[in-house]
Amino acid sequence: MSDHYVYVLECADGTFYTGYTTDVERRVAEHDAGEGAKYTRGRTPVELVYREQFDSQSAAMSREHELKQLSRDQKEQLVDDE
Repeated sequence: MSDHYVYVLECADGTFYTGYTTDVERRVAEHDAGEGAKYTRGRTPVELVYREQFDSQSAAMSREHELKQLSRDQKEQLVDDE
């Protein structure tokens, strides 16, 4: 079952946040409620701008690490291509 996701949020201040989850909608709601990552608190509302689905947690977390290494310009390109 493919229930592992990597997602990118755009925060209210225009910055990007990248994370891993098994339930994207729930996780975005947690971020918006200030219960997500420390980074997104105070940067709400957040908007889901990108997601990828994977068959395993390890594959998703490897991709999350890759995305976190991207520059802002590269992340913008990724989101624009979606």
